Amino acid sequence: MSRTVDMTVGNPTRHILKFTLPLVITNIGQQLYTIVDASIVGRGVGVKALAAVGATDWCYWLILWSVTGMTQGFATFVSRYFGEKNYRGVNKSISMSVYLCVLIGAIFTAGGILAVNPMLRLLKTPDDIFGMSSTYLITMISGTVIVTLYNLASSVLRAFGDGKTPLIAMVIAALLNIGLDCLFIFVFDWGVFGAAIASVTAQLISLVFCVIKILKIECVKLEREVWKPDYRLLVNLAVFGVPLALQFVTVTIGGIVLQSSVNVQGSIFIAGYTATNKVYGLLECSAISLGLAACTFLSQNYGAKNYERFRKGVLTSTYIVVAMCVVVTSLTLLFRKYILRLFLDVNEVGGPEALEIGIHYLTIVAACLVILFVVHVFRNALQAMEISVWSMLSGVGEGVARIAMSKIVIHWMGSDALFVAEPVAWVGALLFVMVPYFFYRKKLLPPVCIGE
Repeated sequence: MSRTVDMTVGNPTRHILKFTLPLVITNIGQQLYTIVDASIVGRGVGVKALAAVGATDWCYWLILWSVTGMTQGFATFVSRYFGEKNYRGVNKSISMSVYLCVLIGAIFTAGGILAVNPMLRLLKTPDDIFGMSSTYLITMISGTVIVTLYNLASSVLRAFGDGKTPLIAMVIAALLNIGLDCLFIFVFDWGVFGAAIASVTAQLISLVFCVIKILKIECVKLEREVWKPDYRLLVNLAVFGVPLALQFVTVTIGGIVLQSSVNVQGSIFIAGYTATNKVYGLLECSAISLGLAACTFLSQNYGAKNYERFRKGVLTSTYIVVAMCVVVTSLTLLFRKYILRLFLDVNEVGGPEALEIGIHYLTIVAACLVILFVVHVFRNALQAMEISVWSMLSGVGEGVARIAMSKIVIHWMGSDALFVAEPVAWVGALLFVMVPYFFYRKKLLPPVCIGE
């Protein structure tokens, strides 16, 4: 099984680091091509177009993060069964996950398209960018089933310990996305619609590539028998995956409320805020990558009942993620001005003001980033222990914090409340995953006897 990695044996640190590296490159690459996408929109169409795309961020993330959390939850079953060497369970988990992804993706597509304009009005999207925002969001939501299946395919590959194939798929998607962006925006003059079409098309090609690679894994036998509905497994997948999706729903609802407060600050403020949010996504990807690597390692060992390796994996992941955060934060603070100028043309009217807003916001986010990094470790540890409800509650904590900062604290702090809302939200999330982890660790992971 050359495309799989058995993480129940060998050095935990080496496994986690070796698996993290391609994931970091993959996630950074994904963020970079969304950054290039934003840069092409900002410089190729204008500041208002960038603001229009930025004004839709939280609306689209409501769907994207929900399906991402859900598919990661489904893939946890694959990791667990693979650790148990239960290959029938592996194949049934994949097939039943596909059914759920198609169903839920279709529901998100239909409901999302109907909700686009009411949601943008609720967010108080400025009139001068409303039309572009609506066009971009509807186009992106139309590809939800594709994005959902692509996330599932990537998660399944990672569940087997294969971090290289998602990396290659990302490179393919990135090159296609950038090339199609340039074609649709600069040649066809399709504006934000062209940017959205380019993203969806790139995801489709990546999906096909990942599926081909999954079918080549030796233990994957997706024959007719495994596609027969297994209602018990479907329920188990849904019960585990839905809270993970709801985690992101509550996170995003808080973000949508926050975005509504950002939108009333005007197009220049939105542009500066959006530029930093693009960088913020790039910063977070390192923590997400290590969290995913830890989840694969921990899930396989939990399935194999290697509880001492589980404990070591959590501790090792925490050390690594803090070290990564120190490096990422330092580089960001050093080059923040130059990074933000990739998105903002200071020679354009409102450009210098938007840049100053972005620098102020990015400084605060980078300085507090370690909180977010640690959240990802403990969220994934609970997920590996078959506990998803606390991830959902951590999302509630994040959402409530964002709402409080943007609708209550803002009356005392002014727009500064919008800049510190993210770090406050991370603290809220951390409380709901770190404390439960130590409680459940004692309850679910029996201590190893001396000499065992």
